[in-house]
Amino acid sequence: MTKEFINPDALPSWEEVFTQVVITHGATKTIYISGQVAVDKDKHLIGEGDIGAQAMQAFQNLKAAISAAGATVADVVKLNVYVKDYKPTDAALINEALREHFPQKNLPASTWLGVQALAEEGFLIEVDAIVAVEQQA
Repeated sequence: MTKEFINPDALPSWEEVFTQVVITHGATKTIYISGQVAVDKDKHLIGEGDIGAQAMQAFQNLKAAISAAGATVADVVKLNVYVKDYKPTDAALINEALREHFPQKNLPASTWLGVQALAEEGFLIEVDAIVAVEQQA
């Protein structure tokens, strides 16, 4: 098995802390996407104080990372969602962003967790994923 480490140009560089995408190559290509938050390529926060806007940006960044690895959201097998100070009323806004970026009928396995804090002040949501793509012969 080999590993490939990718930091897509469309996403901010966090190389001093983590790699955005790790791909393993074997019979199945497995892709591990680091947590994506609501920032643009230059690390500017999008949607300050707005969980709905931040969810849209975080899922958009996740989709960009998946695409950079040669996969689609339909290839995602596991999705983790971390929400700062989660309240049940947040679910509808997060689910709206999720369904916009994951329109397929069969959604990945998923875990949503309320957390006390995320990596930087102002972040309200972070999403990461595991993606599996069948290798072409």
